[in-house]
Amino acid sequence: MKFTVSQSSLTQAIGVVMKGVASASTLPILSGVLVKAQDGILEFQTSNYTISIRHRIAAHVEEEGEMVIPCKMLSNITKTLPDAPVTFELSERQVLIGCEKSSFRLNTLDANDFPEFPTYAIESAVELPTDILSEMVGRVWRVTSTDKARPILGGVHMKVENNTVRLVATDSFRLAVCDTQVETSTLEGSFELNVPADAFNDALNIMASQATIMIGATDTQVVFEAGNTTYVSRRIEGMYPNYKQLIPDSCVTSVKIDVAAFNAALKRVAVIASANPAVKFEIDVENGQMGLSSISNDQDLAQETIDVEAEGESGTIAFNYHYIFGCLNALSKEKEITLELKSYSQAGIFKSYDKINYLYLVMPVRI
Repeated sequence: MKFTVSQSSLTQAIGVVMKGVASASTLPILSGVLVKAQDGILEFQTSNYTISIRHRIAAHVEEEGEMVIPCKMLSNITKTLPDAPVTFELSERQVLIGCEKSSFRLNTLDANDFPEFPTYAIESAVELPTDILSEMVGRVWRVTSTDKARPILGGVHMKVENNTVRLVATDSFRLAVCDTQVETSTLEGSFELNVPADAFNDALNIMASQATIMIGATDTQVVFEAGNTTYVSRRIEGMYPNYKQLIPDSCVTSVKIDVAAFNAALKRVAVIASANPAVKFEIDVENGQMGLSSISNDQDLAQETIDVEAEGESGTIAFNYHYIFGCLNALSKEKEITLELKSYSQAGIFKSYDKINYLYLVMPVRI
């Protein structure tokens, strides 16, 4: 096995498949990257048995073959090399790597021990703009749960229908919903899927340079394809909770809030709230103000008031400030958000309307 490839292409390829390497495994083979060379193409594969990633690039192949190289070591080497051709030559169980005046010799693993890339027959699929979908996933994927007892909450529920894409995520304490209008004329009917949150985010990150991404479903798998990259993950089975019943159809109080001012004020109040995450929201409709306050376990106090546009009833409610920051981080590019309350003892609903509409429901805490 012998081939030559550019340093930039090699570094980019290793960066793409790195997400598929098992971070903690008793099987050394899973810490490696499978490299196949044939017909002027290099194929890189990684797997941790939950996800599998494959990426292809062009190369000058003199002798075909395959090998498994420790992925992290290869990544560390390629990133330090100059922007010049890199040669690989396999001899017995060792590979010689050369680039200008640099040379390395690494032990390889048996390619026959590497897991086969999953075979799949896609039953339904949709193609969407990568940039829009990436922004949507970025707003919801952290709201998912890590509770192994309820695996369905560890995924993002995706539905595409009538030129509308909607993503939903919840951890049972908060709920995030975002939707947007996208041309999906090639889709017949609807497309609905529960996608593992980490896989959704990782796949879009590594395929960010592509204009569109194909998302396909089999009976047990989710498949992402864009350009020369394929990402296969397990599919989360089960019926997603009926989140719509949690969203009230009316409100008694509506508050328009400047995002930048709100974020800055909450950061200051949260300094005191570090041990006691409850932050009190006092809404004064008549004076157009919202007060934020927190009290530490040692009775230290922080208070701040911001100007708002408010309608309805005045009152007081408290939220876990970590959850509010989750909303503000998702809406960091927006100028204004709206807080709606059906009552001061029920969930608060933060809303933003733009090209991507966003709803963030958070349960109150006792004060």
